[in-house]
Amino acid sequence: MEKTSTDAFPSTIYSSEKQETVCIFGTGDFGRSLAFKMLQCNYSIVFGSRNPQKSSLLPHGAEIFSYSEAAQKSDIIIIAVHREHYDFLKELTEVLKGKILVDISNNLKINQYPESNAEYLAHLVPGAHIVKAFNTISAWALQSGTLDANRQVFVCGNDSHAKQRVMDIVRTLGLTPLDQGSLMAAKEIENYPLQLFPMWKFPFYLSAILCVFFFFYCVIRDIIYPYVNSKKDITFRLAISIPNRIFPIAALTLLALVYLPGVIAAILQLYRGTKYRRFPDWLDHWMLCRKQLGLVALGFAFLHVLYTLVIPIRYYVRWTLKNRTITQVTAKTQDLFSTSTAWLSDSYVALGILGFFLFVLLGITSLPSVSNMVNWREFRFVQSKLGYLTLILCTAHTLVYGGKRFLSPASLIWYLPSAYVIALIIPCTVLVIKFILILPCIDKTLTRIRQGWERNSKPTSDGQYLKQSSIHLDSQL
Repeated sequence: MEKTSTDAFPSTIYSSEKQETVCIFGTGDFGRSLAFKMLQCNYSIVFGSRNPQKSSLLPHGAEIFSYSEAAQKSDIIIIAVHREHYDFLKELTEVLKGKILVDISNNLKINQYPESNAEYLAHLVPGAHIVKAFNTISAWALQSGTLDANRQVFVCGNDSHAKQRVMDIVRTLGLTPLDQGSLMAAKEIENYPLQLFPMWKFPFYLSAILCVFFFFYCVIRDIIYPYVNSKKDITFRLAISIPNRIFPIAALTLLALVYLPGVIAAILQLYRGTKYRRFPDWLDHWMLCRKQLGLVALGFAFLHVLYTLVIPIRYYVRWTLKNRTITQVTAKTQDLFSTSTAWLSDSYVALGILGFFLFVLLGITSLPSVSNMVNWREFRFVQSKLGYLTLILCTAHTLVYGGKRFLSPASLIWYLPSAYVIALIIPCTVLVIKFILILPCIDKTLTRIRQGWERNSKPTSDGQYLKQSSIHLDSQL
């Protein structure tokens, strides 16, 4: 037996109450970090290692033994080794019988093995109580005190007493345990850390499709057509002008798509006359991605603002203004002031500023650190009421941008309307349908449905309603 220490981690003060002894098999980064965190919480830590004499860099106060000796020191053993090295546990079957084994391992790929690592461990050591935990927490999170990292720990296991003891340890460490049920959930828990932005794929793919479509659309109208028609080479517009048309279009379209699934869900509930039926899978997934869609839209709005701010310093703009000024001075002419044009210009800018301000406000309130500080009614007011106001302002900003040219036949190029006209289709559709849904005659019915009323139900003698449908699945908006 040896005692090895290191001062690699900062010290933290916790409760002075002495806790139980916990054994950790494995002396890698995660095992050492978890041990250090537990020592701060006054747990006694013993390490199990295949080479106790060669192990180093262990936290101060931890003891190290062989696997067999360490297992006898505690009835809770954390297995901090990879699945490929589980074979040594077969030799410890008798020693580990009746003990709680906490599997914290992850794989390199999603669904790498037919069964989860925890289930495989239960097969190797049938007499032990297996609990899956800690695999979603990183060594860095433990070292940094979990102040700047995820605090949730998913826990699952077949033995409720063993699972409860592990959850008590999780709480003592200042983390939040989430009970995921039996060991059958272990495979899903092991897949969590391997997922790469699962809720962001749809927003990213949709954004890419929108950008590619409108890029080629604008290139055809603004670059290819002038070259074909009058041999003008204005390909330099690809750097600033074309992106500055694509970004606001993408922002407005994605913002409208944030609220479109809610409108569709309301229509489905009105059509079905009940809220106790599940939405289609595609609509469920769409609604779950609304936050990500909104944040991507906000990113495009930021790009539009930045690209707009650099317009005055562009060479083409400065060249055009200089030559126009020289031409007017030489010809002794001037442009007459137009009050209507001034109103359109100022309104366009004002609507854009207000819309962007509310856009940023929506993005800030969607952050967990902010949304956790407001109640549900306040959060719903910002995300719903102010969200629709943002959509109205941004749509009006685009409409005023068109001004007198909006839907003018002269603006058609090869029978193609301006890109902003196409961008208005989805936002205007969402706003029109939303306006219809908030009409008192429709909103009253929709509110009753969301409160549990069903169209196909019969009142009983006591005024209650009998549900005639045999399937009633929750499908709240």
